[in-house]
Amino acid sequence: MARAWQRMLSGRRLDLLDPTPLDIEIEDIAHGLAFVARWNGQTLGDFAYSVAEHSLLVEEIFARQNPGIGARWRLAALLHDAPEYVLGDMISPVKAAIGKGYNELDTRLTAAVHLRFGLPATLPAPIKKAIKVADLISARLEAEQIAGFSKAEADRLFGKTDVSVIRGLTIRLRPPAEVRAAYTARHTELLAEITA
Repeated sequence: MARAWQRMLSGRRLDLLDPTPLDIEIEDIAHGLAFVARWNGQTLGDFAYSVAEHSLLVEEIFARQNPGIGARWRLAALLHDAPEYVLGDMISPVKAAIGKGYNELDTRLTAAVHLRFGLPATLPAPIKKAIKVADLISARLEAEQIAGFSKAEADRLFGKTDVSVIRGLTIRLRPPAEVRAAYTARHTELLAEITA
């Protein structure tokens, strides 16, 4: 039988087909996401724009769009791409081509990650939708600021964005170790706020 697990730097052995929350550690997620490039690495700058950096931006946009929203849902926004620490980041056309198999892996890993950090396995539909909106706004900013899209092309593909939501937001390209630390720190802050 083919191996369906991956050993993490924490020493955990994550079964990709049947993940358990007990085998998920934030340090593994932060490390993996800090080294996974968005846009297949086709971005400007001296460092790849990582999924960890993207996740920090999505959480910030989500909070701006939903003033006063609880820390638990901001944590869900931060973790929205967590499965990519083992699955990698595939551009949407590739995900669509792979189809059901990818979606099933992603769903199982997402549920395990959520349960590990005290979230429901499946997020409430309005929260999931609001995170998706923030994700799309982030993708639009990334497209225009670092992926070579013109404003007109970004508007056409991702839609126009409320300027008040994105005011002052710029894409940051940082070394993976710095992004990993920022992601882990934000996770710790949100968990502390939830348990306070």
